[in-house]
Amino acid sequence: MPRAVVNCPNCKRPVQAEIQQLFDLNQDPAAKQKLLSGAFNLIQCPQCGFRGSAAMPIVYHDPDKELLLTFVPHELSLPPNEQERIIGGLINQIMPHLPQEKRKAYLLQPQQTLTMQGLIERVLEADGITKEMLQAQQQRLSLIQRLLMASTPDVQKEIIHQEDRLIDEQFFALLERLVQVSAASGDEQSAQKLVDLQKMVMDESTIGRELSQQVQEVEAALASLKEAGQSLTREKLLEIVINAPNEDRLRALVSFARAGMDYQFFQLLSERIDRARGDGRARLIKLRDNLLQFTQEYDEDIAQRVDQARQKLEQVLSESDIEQGLVKYSPVIDGIFLSVLNAALEQAEAQKDHSRLEKLRKIVEIIEKASAPPEEVRLLEKMLSAENETEQRKILEENAEKITPEFLNSVINLVYQLQEGNNQELGNRVSAIYKMMLRFSMEKSLKETQ
Repeated sequence: MPRAVVNCPNCKRPVQAEIQQLFDLNQDPAAKQKLLSGAFNLIQCPQCGFRGSAAMPIVYHDPDKELLLTFVPHELSLPPNEQERIIGGLINQIMPHLPQEKRKAYLLQPQQTLTMQGLIERVLEADGITKEMLQAQQQRLSLIQRLLMASTPDVQKEIIHQEDRLIDEQFFALLERLVQVSAASGDEQSAQKLVDLQKMVMDESTIGRELSQQVQEVEAALASLKEAGQSLTREKLLEIVINAPNEDRLRALVSFARAGMDYQFFQLLSERIDRARGDGRARLIKLRDNLLQFTQEYDEDIAQRVDQARQKLEQVLSESDIEQGLVKYSPVIDGIFLSVLNAALEQAEAQKDHSRLEKLRKIVEIIEKASAPPEEVRLLEKMLSAENETEQRKILEENAEKITPEFLNSVINLVYQLQEGNNQELGNRVSAIYKMMLRFSMEKSLKETQ
C-alpha cells in the first residue's frame, strides 16, 4: 500500500501511514479479506499515542458479483463535488484493468453506503450472509466477552447454562478463531484464557457435550479399525459394525471404512440377518437400514465435494494468471481437490490437450512449492540425516547465512516441544544440533568482529 500523510484523528497532527482506498478484487483477489479484517489504514501517532483507523473515502469492487460500493466518512465533512472527485478518481483506476466484456452498466451506478459497517454488510450480503446471521454472530461474540469478564468459574458456568441456546457449532468456530488470532499475535495470556473457556463451554453446554461424545466415538471407531490392522477383512469389519454401541460410532465407521462397505459386505450382513431370530434379527435389520442411509449420505457428500472441487479447478484454469487464480478462488487443497486435479491431468494427457496440460502442471507446481517445508526446516532435516559431526559442520559452512538468531530461536523452541512430548530421543538429537549451530554462530560472529 502507498504511504501517505494523514492527520491524527485525536491531536490533528500529520502522521505517515499506509493508506488503501481502492479494494478491487479484479486487481487484488485478497482485497475482500483485507477489508473484512479491518486491518487497513491503521495509524499510530508518535505525538499523542493514538492507535486506530484513519477515516478515508473507500471504493470496493467485485466484478464477479457486479458490485461497486462507495463510502465517504461523515467526519471528513467533504462537500459533494469533492466527494465525487475522489470517488470518481478511484473508480477510474478500475477501468483500465477490466476486459471490455466486463465493463457493464453497474460501473456507472456505484452504490453509496452511509457507514463502514453498512459497506461490510453489503459485501457479506452478496456472499449470502444475511443481517440476521451477522446479528447472531455478534451475539456469540458478546457472549464470549461476558464469559471472559465473569468474576469466577461458577459465574461462567451460570452464564453458559442461561445462554445455552446461543452456543452452537458456529460459537465454537468463533472461539477457535479467537484463540488462533491471540496466539498469532503473541498474546499467550489471552490465548490461554480462551482455551480454558473452550474446555469449560465444552463440558457445560448441551452442544459441547454432544460434540465431545461425537469426538470420542470417532476416536473409538478409528481405534477399533487400527486394532484390526492390515488383516481387516469384510468379516472383521462386519463384527466391528455389529458391535458399534450407537449411531455416532456407525457414522464414524462409515467415514473411515466406506470402501469396505461394498456389495459383498452387505451380502454378508444380509446372511447374518437371515440366520438371526427375534430381537437380534430386528436389531440387525435396523443396523442395515442405518448403514444404507449413512453410506448414501456419505456418497452424496463426497459427490458434492468432488463437483465443487471440479468447479473451483475450472475457475482457476479460466484465469490468465494461474497463481492469482488459486488465491482468488481459494480452493481447499485437500485430498478431493488433489484427486480431481490428478484426474484432470490424466484426461488432458490422454486427449493431448497441451494448453490445458500446461496450466494443470502449473497448478501442481504451485501447490508443491506452497506445501514444501521452509528452507530452514529442510536445513535441519539435512543436519539430522548427516552421518557424523564432520558432515554436519560442512553443511553449516555451506549454509552459514541461514544460521540467524531467528533460526536458532525456532530450533530451541522445537527442542522444548520434542522433549516435553513423547519424542525424547529426537529432542536430544535436535538439542545436540542446536548446540553445534550456536557454537558455529558464535565463531562466525567472532570472525566478523576481528
